[in-house]
Amino acid sequence: MIGLDTNVLIRYLVQDDKAQAVKATKLIEGKLTKDVPGFINHITLVEIVWVLESCYDVSKQEIINVIEQLCATKQLFVQEVEVVLKALRVYQSNNTDFSDALIGCINKVLGCGVTYTYDKKTAKLELFEGL
Repeated sequence: MIGLDTNVLIRYLVQDDKAQAVKATKLIEGKLTKDVPGFINHITLVEIVWVLESCYDVSKQEIINVIEQLCATKQLFVQEVEVVLKALRVYQSNNTDFSDALIGCINKVLGCGVTYTYDKKTAKLELFEGL
């Protein structure tokens, strides 16, 4: 596996810096394979969502599509893809941040009965409880 940082994936996704986008595209489309995939961890996914929302004003549905595509791409290996897809459904159907949805889903899968939060919006989710 080959680890991929957020900035490489953003350059590939948005193609806004020509020189960096060319290198990212060559890496992702030319070097990565099903046998030697690019690894995307949870932190990288959270950063991708944040950058797309904050810097590129990408809609929630477009972000969902991007994450689904990353999860489905054979030359990419997304950390705990099933958990990520569950978090994506929580993010899609609620007024919550992707990061909070992912925290709740990871915690649930790892055996937490509840995750406490001070975030009032997040506390409304079944995965959380307000403190």
